[in-house]
Amino acid sequence: MASISLFSHTAKTPPDNTPRRAVLSVSARKIKDNAADWHNLMMKWERLNDNGFTTANKIVNMRISEFQDNKLEIACDNNATEPEKPTPKYNEELDNCCAELLETLKHMTKIQLKMEKLTSTTKAICDLETFHHGAGNCTAPFFHTWPTPYFYEVCLKLSEMYKKELKLKQTIVQDIAHSADQDLMMVYLSSWLYQPYIENSSTLLLEAMLLETGHRQC
Repeated sequence: MASISLFSHTAKTPPDNTPRRAVLSVSARKIKDNAADWHNLMMKWERLNDNGFTTANKIVNMRISEFQDNKLEIACDNNATEPEKPTPKYNEELDNCCAELLETLKHMTKIQLKMEKLTSTTKAICDLETFHHGAGNCTAPFFHTWPTPYFYEVCLKLSEMYKKELKLKQTIVQDIAHSADQDLMMVYLSSWLYQPYIENSSTLLLEAMLLETGHRQC
C-alpha cells in the first residue's frame, strides 16, 4: 500500500509496506529495526547450528572409532596373563574439533545475549508508551494491528526458547567428547540438530512480526 504525501497532491512516494503513518515515530522505527535484527540473528543461529552439527558429527564418529579400536586391542591382549588397560592416545583431530565446537558455542552465546538485549529494548519501548499514554489506555497500533505490548510478548517467547536451547548446547559441548555411552552421544547429536527447545512456532512468530512491521508483504 502506498504512503500518502502530506505536502503535495502531485508528489509520489515509493511503495511502503508500513501504511499507518507517513513518518514513523522513534519507537516505531526502533521496533521495526528490532524485527529485522531478530531475523538476522535467527538466520545466523541456524548457520552456526548447521556448522556445529557437522563438527559434533565428526567428534562422535571419531569417538566411536576409538571404542572399536580399544575393543580390538583388548581382544588382542586376551592371551596375556594380566592384560593392561589401553592407554588413551592423544587425538589431535578430535582436540581440534572440540575447540571448533566450543568456538561455535561462543558465537551462539553472543547471539543469545543480543536476543535478550532486543527483548529488553522492546520492553523499554512498551514502558515508555505506557508512561506517555497511561496504563489501560488503548493507543493506535504503530503499524497494522499489533498493540505495542504484543511485540514484547513475541520477543520474550523467542528469547526464552533460545536461552533454553543454549543451555542444552552447553551441556552437549561439555560431554559429547567425553561420554563412553554411544547411545548418549547419538542423543546429543540428534538434540543438537533438531533443537528441541526452539519450537516450530518460532518461525511463525518471526514471520508475523516481519509482516506486521512491513518487512514482509502479504
